[in-house]
Amino acid sequence: MQLYKTALVTYCVIYSGWAFAQTQPIQSLMSEDTIVSVDIAGDDKQTTSTSVELEKNKQAKNSADSYDAEFVAVPIIFSTETLSTTIGGAGVIKHAGQAQAVALGIGLYSANDSWLSYAGFYNYQIPKLDQWLFSAELFRGHYEQGIYYLPQANTETETERIISVGDEGFSKLHIKYVLPMAGGANGAAASLARKKNAISWNPLESGVTSITLTPFNKYRELETLDYLPDEANGIELALDWDNRDSMNNSSEGGQTNLTLTLGSEVSDNPSWFMWEFEQSAFMSLGSNGWFEEQVLAANVYIADTPSWNSFDGDSQSYQRPPTFAGVSLGGFDRLRGYDSKQFTGRSAVNYALEYRMTPRWQPLQNLPVFNLYDVPWWQWALLIEAGNVTDEFSLDDLHKDMKTSYGVSVRFEVEDIVIRSDFVTGGDESQFWVMINQPF
Repeated sequence: MQLYKTALVTYCVIYSGWAFAQTQPIQSLMSEDTIVSVDIAGDDKQTTSTSVELEKNKQAKNSADSYDAEFVAVPIIFSTETLSTTIGGAGVIKHAGQAQAVALGIGLYSANDSWLSYAGFYNYQIPKLDQWLFSAELFRGHYEQGIYYLPQANTETETERIISVGDEGFSKLHIKYVLPMAGGANGAAASLARKKNAISWNPLESGVTSITLTPFNKYRELETLDYLPDEANGIELALDWDNRDSMNNSSEGGQTNLTLTLGSEVSDNPSWFMWEFEQSAFMSLGSNGWFEEQVLAANVYIADTPSWNSFDGDSQSYQRPPTFAGVSLGGFDRLRGYDSKQFTGRSAVNYALEYRMTPRWQPLQNLPVFNLYDVPWWQWALLIEAGNVTDEFSLDDLHKDMKTSYGVSVRFEVEDIVIRSDFVTGGDESQFWVMINQPF
């Protein structure tokens, strides 16, 4: 078993929500869904119709400049067998110009001359557009020994492992409209706070329903395979119903998401269309003498590319996305026992089940460095996953010869941001991931 070990030279790597120190190749350190999840403290009292206007007036008084910005900067130092020593830094600003806004920056440089940079600006508002939130992300990376997986010509599901000099990046603008009902009745900024209200499975009464439009540009250039498509432009439309009781540590409710992606024509590569559906659910198992909270968390993901077999006469090629922009499994969110985007194709299905335990014993707050920050809880988890990728959208085929992953995880919240470390076995290798946010 080959395990890419990370040497955590400093505690800062562990507690930094921005140390994307995944121990496989550095090109996977950044997620294309990197938006930071910050659980803003909410009022435990239920919101009634008579309190809506009072809440809006209160928010108007607490304008953006009445909140002092909070800045934290941390060094990042880690080492992998592929990268050798990597150093850098990260900084985050809470209340970055507006009460609900967050700004994040990361820069890393490795001994083999690989580097990456990331900047994100989240949850900004334009005056008088109370139901809207705007976010932007920009990522650039260069890898001297990038590891990539490409489909083999004579097989449908097998991929070939390639090591190449690579350049990757993406830019995204997220335009989010929060529907003015249930948890969104007080405006988009107020919807970021989770109130411990009774969970209802009626979106008119519970949760936050939103529609997000995301124009994007992605690119990947491989030195040894310069004939491959290297750019993808398009737009995503996502309908989301977030009915969880907490963004960071859900114990009840669930989340439903449908994302439609339309890729535009780029150079000689035709347009393409893809959809993804994801459903999460959480059930509290109560507490006992050892654990303050026990939760069973489940997730189902299914995706397809309907344009896969459509032939474009002008470009003389099929309307399929580049592998780096299409359907995939493997990485720090789905099928975590395998490398990032190890399996690519037309369609995918993935099932995940986690048993999450919050111990009553909490030693982290008293450890050196940790005691400088607010660490309200830590969590243990057992996890198992099963998934598959095929070149036909067939439920029978998707459920044949499924890949499985199983492992353990330790997670904790630091200054409202969740850090998770997953050790997962699947296939011929095991993976160790350090990442921000819960996987679902």
